[in-house]
Amino acid sequence: MAALYLLGEQPLLLVAYALLLGLIVGSFLNVVIHRLPKMMEAEFRQECALLDQPDDAEPPSRPVYNLFLPRSACPCCGQQIAAYDNVPVLSWLLLRGRCRHCRTPISIRYPLIELLTGLVTAGLAAQFGFSMATLGAIVFAWYLIALFWIDADTYLLPDSLTLPLLWLGLLFNLDGTFTSLPSAVIGAVAGYLSLWSVYWIFKLVTGKEGMGHGDFKLLAAIGAWFGWQALPIVILASSVAGALIGIGLTVLARRGWSKPLPFGPYLALAGLATMVWGPQLARLIWHG
Repeated sequence: MAALYLLGEQPLLLVAYALLLGLIVGSFLNVVIHRLPKMMEAEFRQECALLDQPDDAEPPSRPVYNLFLPRSACPCCGQQIAAYDNVPVLSWLLLRGRCRHCRTPISIRYPLIELLTGLVTAGLAAQFGFSMATLGAIVFAWYLIALFWIDADTYLLPDSLTLPLLWLGLLFNLDGTFTSLPSAVIGAVAGYLSLWSVYWIFKLVTGKEGMGHGDFKLLAAIGAWFGWQALPIVILASSVAGALIGIGLTVLARRGWSKPLPFGPYLALAGLATMVWGPQLARLIWHG
């Protein structure tokens, strides 16, 4: 209790603690971003294998692979990463971005995600102070960081992340932390149905799927956190960002106009922006 009181009385200490916590969580988010899609693929393959077996056959065994086991190892030499080589950001800098054993380069993305998570966590603590809103905002941001990178890498928005994010939004708004509970419930329903409707209209007109079902659930989750009033801002901001960045990638990176772009990262960015600058964005969009 004394530690909580101290964090409440010392804003700089709260921000420093949030930064440290964010760096640690960022390291775990790297694991989630890398392993969760592989876990989903392994589960899908096992389910397909079961369909080809007799009903009384034992399910095929598979090695343990989850967010905690096996321990992290170098993908090149297979050497397990020691705890002292897994300190967020610092270990990468000390190792000069290479594996200690085989000297294979380690992607700079890992320390960048750790640093991003730490800075976002600290920034939210500075903005909201010592409050329930801070806890909610930080958890919301952690989920969005994981969803952003997973969708950018694999075009997937896992239900194991989007659905808990939706339920957490409703729980945090039981006492109106970010919006009233009725607004949160309507926001969840309207968020899902708005993109669901766009999906089916596009499919009926073109015969193609314009987006994945995970996008519906992510927008529903954002609606559950900030209410139906935030949905027009999120949809507009994510659409504009997606269009501008998509055109830029197509022209500069020569991706080709037919290659699809994930929409989840832009929803995640718009959701985070709405949490931080919601009133300002509303005034800018609606009042110019």
